[in-house]
Amino acid sequence: MKQILCLSTEPWSRRPGRTQQLVTRLHDAQILYFYPSQNLRPPKRQRVKVRPNVAVYALPAMLLPLEERHGVLFRWQQRRLGQFIAQQAARHRFREPLLWTTRPDHIHLLDQLSYSGLVYDCDREWDGLPPRWEGALAQAADVVFAASPLLADRLSPCSANIALVPNGLNCPLFSPDTPRPDPLPGVRGPVIGWAGTIREGLDLAPLLYAALEQPDWTFLLLGRRRGRNPLLSRLSKLPNVLIPGACLPSEVPKWLYRCDVLVELLQEDRPDDLISPRLYEYLATGKPVVSMLWPDQVEPFPDVVYGAHTAQDFLHLCRHALEEAPGFSRRRRDHAAAASWPLRAGEVERILTTAGLFGAGIGI
Repeated sequence: MKQILCLSTEPWSRRPGRTQQLVTRLHDAQILYFYPSQNLRPPKRQRVKVRPNVAVYALPAMLLPLEERHGVLFRWQQRRLGQFIAQQAARHRFREPLLWTTRPDHIHLLDQLSYSGLVYDCDREWDGLPPRWEGALAQAADVVFAASPLLADRLSPCSANIALVPNGLNCPLFSPDTPRPDPLPGVRGPVIGWAGTIREGLDLAPLLYAALEQPDWTFLLLGRRRGRNPLLSRLSKLPNVLIPGACLPSEVPKWLYRCDVLVELLQEDRPDDLISPRLYEYLATGKPVVSMLWPDQVEPFPDVVYGAHTAQDFLHLCRHALEEAPGFSRRRRDHAAAASWPLRAGEVERILTTAGLFGAGIGI
């Protein structure tokens, strides 16, 4: 069985993120999954065996957000993390596993770990970390996966082995044949919907403009809040805006299918060309999609997504989308099906096998 030691940026979740989706879909693999602890106090149960072949560990909490300039303290903290990971790997009899990294600061752990191959999966820009960390990690990696062409271009001076692996979709969850209850039984008229995490950097201005201009439409903001968004309080006071909060992943499809138009908004910390997993979920419903774009951004799905650059464009295209001619739904679903996580993971496994990192003889 192949062995994978995964250093993730996100906790193990019932709603898997990119790392969890890709790594756990690799065939015949034993996985140790490590994620950053959110608490200074260690959890009561340090290890959780979530599947027969997957054990999950919270890393020891970082006592301080140290940088290299802190010298001895910085090296002590990194050594503490590395020792913890190495100890758990030894307990599970991991010998020369494939090391899967996801953050530039994982470069400081490489010298403390034993591994047969190194992967760096880059799914975002790490502006808050020194560029040399990411450059060194990409240079050391046998294979670099990038979630967008822009990320791939940025890393290209550091590695000749970069593969484009965009985000994906859990297709069965969005099957059009599944019966779903109406979450808004009392609402009449068009419903314009957005779903995701309402972060401080999410640009809600186009939605606010449209909600003020179209009081007869209902605007839905579905998802949890993280940070204080400057426009959220104004939106929440409007009678035609609904903010139901977070919901279980299994409940997201019923909300999206209830909408007449689904919208994608700009997020400050996301690369221009990074396709969010939520956009694939929108496409899976077949519903019309209106997406806000940065000034020089090119819409990746121009045949099925309406691209807007201003709030006025946004409102105009929402009106146009409500009158869309039939025939586009099937094309949107085809785009979504081509982005399924099993297909993405299959491509990853093919690349790793070709590179000699995931073939016979790897692991035990």
